[in-house]
Amino acid sequence: MTFLQKYFTDAGNSFSFTRQQASDFAKKVAGDHNPLHNVDASRFCVPGDLLFSVVLIKGGISQRMHFDFAGMVSDGVPLKIVHSGENDSAIQDENGKEYLKIHREGDVSTDEDLIRRLICQYVEFSGHTYPDIMVPLLAEKNVMLNPDRPIAIYKSMTLSLDRLDLHEPALESSQTTLTAEGKKGSTHLEFDLTERGEQVGHGDKYMVLGGLMPFVQSEVDRMTARLRGLQDALI
Repeated sequence: MTFLQKYFTDAGNSFSFTRQQASDFAKKVAGDHNPLHNVDASRFCVPGDLLFSVVLIKGGISQRMHFDFAGMVSDGVPLKIVHSGENDSAIQDENGKEYLKIHREGDVSTDEDLIRRLICQYVEFSGHTYPDIMVPLLAEKNVMLNPDRPIAIYKSMTLSLDRLDLHEPALESSQTTLTAEGKKGSTHLEFDLTERGEQVGHGDKYMVLGGLMPFVQSEVDRMTARLRGLQDALI
């Protein structure tokens, strides 16, 4: 899977990420400019979408998959995928701490072209969650993320495919919902997978939000402009 080799270090029985690898993946592959993925971030963490991608590279695509993100991965931590049953596994460090729980069901495809296509489609959608999808949802609730310290934590993702004999699946946003109560909130970002106009799958990305503030259009515009500028700089 050459297109992702430069974004993680594979040591055979384990794998890890440098800050530069994880940050480059976030910015150059996913278009994700969350400050937690900046190389110099004091609370740096590896993007959840990069963990998801490595799981697909190492284990293929199952018809039904559910991912629960249990902790933030820092740079230089040796990780491995540990199986706890026929359908369940987890990404763990050397001390047994879990960072991602994985549940699989159904048939499995290890087709490299399909895995590459699905990874690229999903991480592009996921990386552009803010501002493209979330700003309108936040505006409806009259709240916004803190422009100086946005808190949006990736908690889980579910993916279900009707079949695996796919060649060019495309991902499209479908239903989106957001709840907000005080400074806390959550959002479900659902998406459909299609092949030549036929729906062949469905998924749901779930995130929790923190530090919500009253909506101020000028502040939202400022944060959006900053993100757009970062994205444009990489084109």
